[in-house]
Amino acid sequence: MARFAFTMPSSPGKEFIFEVTDEARIAHARKILSGEEQNRVHVHGRIMKRTAPYNPTWSWHLDPATIDFFEMAIEVCDADMQYVEEHLDEACGAFLPGCHWCPWSSKLSREVTG
Repeated sequence: MARFAFTMPSSPGKEFIFEVTDEARIAHARKILSGEEQNRVHVHGRIMKRTAPYNPTWSWHLDPATIDFFEMAIEVCDADMQYVEEHLDEACGAFLPGCHWCPWSSKLSREVTG
């Protein structure tokens, strides 16, 4: 298990922390941070509508078992992290169907340690 953080230009100064349990995806995230991976660099996963202790800024988190990385994705799953927070009650319906979130501008910023 490892935790990583990402930022989005549309939410300056904010960070979203997510947990990864799959070893291959952990290795992929580390390759993104090292600069070795430059294509599949954006985060996606399924929203869980409850706070996680490691991501206390937000009232939701991503299901660690669903984390993956992408280069391009469909528009229907793209949204700013602050917008998701403000419209969480609408998420998983017409907004972010299936609770799938794929922020196109997500940029891994660090591995969270400690």
